[in-house]
Amino acid sequence: MEIKCWGSRGSVSVSGKEFLKYGGSTTCIEVTAASGETVIIDAGTGIRSLGADPAAGSKHHYHILFTHLHWDHIAGFTFFQPLLNEKCTVEIENSTFSGKPLKEILEYLINPPFFPVTMEAFKAQIHFRAPGRDPFSIGSLEIETIPLSHPGGGYGYKFMENNRSFVFLTDNELAFDHPSSRGFDSFLDFSRDADLLFHDGEFTPDEYPAKTGWGHSSYTDVLDLAQRANVKKLGLFHINQERTDQQMDTIVHHCRTLIKKQKTPIDCFGVAAGMHFRL
Repeated sequence: MEIKCWGSRGSVSVSGKEFLKYGGSTTCIEVTAASGETVIIDAGTGIRSLGADPAAGSKHHYHILFTHLHWDHIAGFTFFQPLLNEKCTVEIENSTFSGKPLKEILEYLINPPFFPVTMEAFKAQIHFRAPGRDPFSIGSLEIETIPLSHPGGGYGYKFMENNRSFVFLTDNELAFDHPSSRGFDSFLDFSRDADLLFHDGEFTPDEYPAKTGWGHSSYTDVLDLAQRANVKKLGLFHINQERTDQQMDTIVHHCRTLIKKQKTPIDCFGVAAGMHFRL
């Protein structure tokens, strides 16, 4: 499988010279199966760039999964250019959020006065697929989900193919159990032996005490999870909207120092827009 990040910023998109390295777009991840299917996780502002990429011109079938529906994860949906292409088919997992199906929520938001047109204005064939058994498959990808520890809940995802695994856990608070959470050990088991883990590491250890319960993790808690789960590569995700490139580099340097001291062979980095991985 191939994984590409189109947006890793948290809460709100940002711009400026101090955000060039990691990018200012909010959550959007593209996973391409060996069998050719394209799966998109979340439709933050990064999905606009994905849809505008020249490579998108040759694709006419997309699958979209959502972790949850806070603004930074849906703000780019209506600007995804393939939705305007009548040759395109977009299949969306019709998961339930706060007791309501995704289709119902999107149809409510993509409607005046929130947006000038309704879902009917899109030319693509949009299908909302009823969630089936877990795990489920898209092409050669086998996908498992886990409830997130986040206000209002949400879903984390694990993608498996050819004995390789990619785990995506953003907006997930490891040190505080929200009502939907199954606890730290569940995330440990879910992440175990992952080849690649992207996890919410929005806060520093100094920042976290004042933000407890907000639904995001301290990067040291994330590193502890990755080490205990024997993860091979760890990407720190949901980069704080105020975090400059230099500050993010400092966080990554601290993690690498801890890894070296503890002698755990993990490749740790901050996830930047444009990063590409092949598993």
